[in-house]
Amino acid sequence: MTKSSQPEGRPPAFPYLADPRRKAMRKLHCERLPLNKLAEQYGTPLYVYSGSTVRSRYQAFDAAFDSIPHLVCYSVKANSNLSILRMLSKMRSGFDIVSGGELERVLVADKKAAERVVFSGVGKTAPEMDLALRSGILMFNVESTSEVELLANRASRLKKHARVAVRVNPDVFAETHPYISTGLRKHKFGVPIEEARGLYRTIARHRYLKASGVSVHIGSQITSVGPFGDAMQRVADFVGVLRSDGHQIDYIDAGGGLGIQYHEAALDTFPEKAKTYAVSISKPLAELGVTLLLEPGRSIIGPAGALLTRVLYHKQNDGKQFLIVDAAMNDLIRPTLYSAHHEIVPVDLAPDAKTATYDVVGPICETGDFFARDRELPVTGEGQLLAILDAGAYGMSIASNYNTRSRPPEVLVDGKKVRLIRRRETVRDQVRIERKSL
Repeated sequence: MTKSSQPEGRPPAFPYLADPRRKAMRKLHCERLPLNKLAEQYGTPLYVYSGSTVRSRYQAFDAAFDSIPHLVCYSVKANSNLSILRMLSKMRSGFDIVSGGELERVLVADKKAAERVVFSGVGKTAPEMDLALRSGILMFNVESTSEVELLANRASRLKKHARVAVRVNPDVFAETHPYISTGLRKHKFGVPIEEARGLYRTIARHRYLKASGVSVHIGSQITSVGPFGDAMQRVADFVGVLRSDGHQIDYIDAGGGLGIQYHEAALDTFPEKAKTYAVSISKPLAELGVTLLLEPGRSIIGPAGALLTRVLYHKQNDGKQFLIVDAAMNDLIRPTLYSAHHEIVPVDLAPDAKTATYDVVGPICETGDFFARDRELPVTGEGQLLAILDAGAYGMSIASNYNTRSRPPEVLVDGKKVRLIRRRETVRDQVRIERKSL
């Protein structure tokens, strides 16, 4: 493998490299490993992650905030594989969790990371709170009066003190898919900022709770930094109000939501984008003397992953062409759920390949089981491999067993080394926890 032929806009995780046996042919790699070799070894469908990409994007994001005290808390829901969590913890990442299960995953990856955990989410249960209190997490982001009362009750029973931030709703519009927009009054998340002041008074009345921060999260996959800056200005103003009420506010949780480019872009400019985002977030907070908490997920792991799939059949219906692949919506539901776009590329790319227009679909018995519709691709035949790019986030973490399909394995690549970080699930794995009726 000699000369790199990286298409414009593709991050370095998945380059095309020349095939030394057929100089004209280019093969898609993850770092320095050809994907066709990984398919031979582990089968398809297969999730493939680039370790160097995860590290470099985390480091670029972290460095962008060097001008302010901060902690990057990776959003576990984006991709919760233990090896990914362990890799990030070694870089002293914190973690944003939204369930007790995610906390248990973090503790398995690195028990000492509990002190860098922020617990978000609108529906925490008493057992989840107990686990978090016993583990000594950094902070709870609370979202209602009822939640505050339950947390106070659990903390009192366990005699464990808890730092608390109220997730305020700044009513800032962010242009994104309505299912992942969270910053408006009509959404289930947060407390209207004008009502939150009273909730902080309630927190202050409880012996084992300490109002330590303000939290905000306006949505996901937001590609303009303007809404983040608007939200932070409203939060900064609110911190002044809270301090005048006597609350010691030491943390501001800015949430996550920084989007990535799923469509092919001109350049991979993530370090510069992270810096622009950092300026927008940090500027309103410059005089407050707070520690900033950040919750990136997709922007760290998304471009580091691809879903590798093989074409089972080529089919035509009245001239419309379908590529039926062995991956399905149970493996990657984003196109079905959000009408999300993922670039799809052949693993073997011939020079001057002719193109055709296809629907790329899976074998599940749903019309919504598709990865692309009316997509122009190089002419592709049965048995060929395709890579669905930018699939590192919200791919495997939302995967299911619909149609009793077993979830795919995951591998982590570093240079020329590969590690299996989750084996392929079997039907026996699926039925092991079930019981046949008598």
